[in-house]
Amino acid sequence: MPIDPYILLLLGTVGLAALLPARGTGADVASGASTAAIAFLFFLYGARLSTREAMDGVRHWRLHVTVLACTFVVFPLLGLASRGLVPVFLTDPLYQGLLFLTLVPSTIQSSIAFTSIARGNVPAAICAGSFSSLVGIVVTPLLAAALLGSGGGGFSADSVLEIVLQLLVPFTAGQVLRRWIGGFVARHKKVLQLVDRGSILLVVYTAFSEGMVQGIWHQVSPVRLAGLLAVQAVLLAVMLLLTWYGAKGLGFGREDRIAIQFAGSKKSLAAGLPMASVLFGAHASLAVLPLMLFHQMQLMVCAVIAKRRSHDPEVPAPGGDDTAASVPAPVRTGRG
Repeated sequence: MPIDPYILLLLGTVGLAALLPARGTGADVASGASTAAIAFLFFLYGARLSTREAMDGVRHWRLHVTVLACTFVVFPLLGLASRGLVPVFLTDPLYQGLLFLTLVPSTIQSSIAFTSIARGNVPAAICAGSFSSLVGIVVTPLLAAALLGSGGGGFSADSVLEIVLQLLVPFTAGQVLRRWIGGFVARHKKVLQLVDRGSILLVVYTAFSEGMVQGIWHQVSPVRLAGLLAVQAVLLAVMLLLTWYGAKGLGFGREDRIAIQFAGSKKSLAAGLPMASVLFGAHASLAVLPLMLFHQMQLMVCAVIAKRRSHDPEVPAPGGDDTAASVPAPVRTGRG
């Protein structure tokens, strides 16, 4: 099964933070740079999201509501249910990170990629991922404040306000300026992707440096990590089954079910890391550990599922047209 090269960079960044954590003035500089990088990252998200595409996707509202319900209702309920696994499988900090994982919005790039490979409804996957990311900017911190409370590192109205100022305001600015800078962003997509990934690496380094300075890694043992991986494997399996068979029960066709499964069962590392750094502060390293592990797990499992779905018999559309023949070419997987 494939290993995302970006995950290797993330792990290398964690190793660097473990060996050479930022301290004192260096920590202040890294924190300031991380804050600026996060704001710029969400500015780019806003500049990339086509308002026209989003409006076109509204007509398929049942699919989008289904994906949003999976992402922000079913996932959090399963996260809350995992509280019963403490302290046998999970420590309380790992549970907090796992619960935060269930509150994060869905991916965009990898949902589109896997939907395309599996010959699903790609336009629906694009809109579903975009809607989830947009809603998550507001809903994720509100859910975190309500469900995690003081156990999540000191949530308060100020934390939510900081999220709005650091994430939603730059995102809105990107949307407003998209009319003038949208073409530039599209032409320099590869270069700006490097900026995206560099920003995330900086956030990871800052978060794990704070964790090293606080000495929180003494709370995690190999046995606990194994328990976390087992719990996450069950969580992913449950969501994959629910999104696939639940969508069938709701009357969706094959292509829509594929989009729902891939958009409704995954969580975004790119959106979750910046939010965790704001909401968890010095405890962000443990909070993002479950998200980093789940991200790689979902990529490996969904890659296998997408490949198998691509070999499904072609199903003619009503009227005799074979819609499968017009499915776009596979898209490269991204960090999502």
